[in-house]
Amino acid sequence: MDMVMEQNKETRVAERAWLRVLVARRVWMPVLLFAVTRLGIFLVAYLGVGLVVDSSNPPPYHLRGTENVLVDVFGSRWDTGFYVSIVEEGYKYEGVPLPSVAFFPLLPLLMRAVSSLVGDALVAGILISNVALLLASFLFYQLVADSWGEDVADRAIWYWLIFPAAFFGSAVYTESLFLLTAIGALYFARRGYWEVAALLGIAAALTRFVGLIVAPMLLLEWWMQWRNKRPDAGAQGEMSRKPSFWALLAPAVAPLGTLAYMAYLWRMFGDPLAFVHGAAAWARQPTSPLTTIGGLLQTPDAGWGAALLAGHVHLDNWLDFGFILVFLFLGFVLLYQRRWSEGVFVLLGVIIPFSSGLLMSQRRYMWVLFPVFILLAQWGKRPWLDRLVTAVSLVCLALFTILFANGYWVG
Repeated sequence: MDMVMEQNKETRVAERAWLRVLVARRVWMPVLLFAVTRLGIFLVAYLGVGLVVDSSNPPPYHLRGTENVLVDVFGSRWDTGFYVSIVEEGYKYEGVPLPSVAFFPLLPLLMRAVSSLVGDALVAGILISNVALLLASFLFYQLVADSWGEDVADRAIWYWLIFPAAFFGSAVYTESLFLLTAIGALYFARRGYWEVAALLGIAAALTRFVGLIVAPMLLLEWWMQWRNKRPDAGAQGEMSRKPSFWALLAPAVAPLGTLAYMAYLWRMFGDPLAFVHGAAAWARQPTSPLTTIGGLLQTPDAGWGAALLAGHVHLDNWLDFGFILVFLFLGFVLLYQRRWSEGVFVLLGVIIPFSSGLLMSQRRYMWVLFPVFILLAQWGKRPWLDRLVTAVSLVCLALFTILFANGYWVG
């Protein structure tokens, strides 16, 4: 009898522990904000397709229709078609106008695995992106709450999930996967699980070329912990013990993801840099940012005043350039605060895409630079700034989602 009573007592204790976990703010808040923002984005996309006239000249990509409006929007727009075609047809390099080798392999590999279960690569891609974003939301909340508290974490994940380009997190794009791997790498490094951070660093480098910036982030994070100079070390408790020198393997092995893809390209196409050469089809090639800025500032033939009045100024490029300036500024603020790992991650994440010769897509590339949203959340304790960030983000998010849903280029 005593044994039965003891077992019942242990069961009740375990049940109460699980209940505390489920009602913990760190669990339900990221899930709630993920659900609210995704439902809002899906609703705007659904209504946008019905209320806005579609473009009569859809882009010449691997698009295919579907009977489901939301699956069509988030699985058959722009770059989404390339990931689907890689899964269904394999990589293509020579003899095609737009080589798919420019797209890194982790997302297509996962899509191929999941498509064997759901029966459709397009549906698999949407599932992977949204599950990855949900997991990234959970890790991001824990990461911020550990260092800055739950109030800052609430604002950080809110600003991040309503960012004007946040709808890409639900489409067949690599943003969600990269966020999951990059946030996870920093989170586990700060928890002392450097072996997990190493694996996530490799995965980040397999997701996209800019994934290489996880390596210097982890290196500087190791240095900050070893020197006990994390500026947020005392925010929510004492600094964890110094990492071992073996932990340096995490930043050292992170580039293996890129190297593995290069080895594959060398074997298949005889060109380890095929992803670079393939990107030239989109006019993306190494270019000084000063050259790109010079082209943007070139005076129109009729002058700036006449061009503005006539609506001939390329607003998309100016908008993307504005995002670049904002994120560059905030990256330097992070360095000023001696948050070296976060600051370098942001600055490299801005400079590398900005050095591709094109301004297009920069707002999408900026969204994955998650430390910026932590900084904004710290400043967001001022009510006027919190309202400003929220209002501007929601309006732009709705506008860009509607445009994207109707086949217009927004990133």
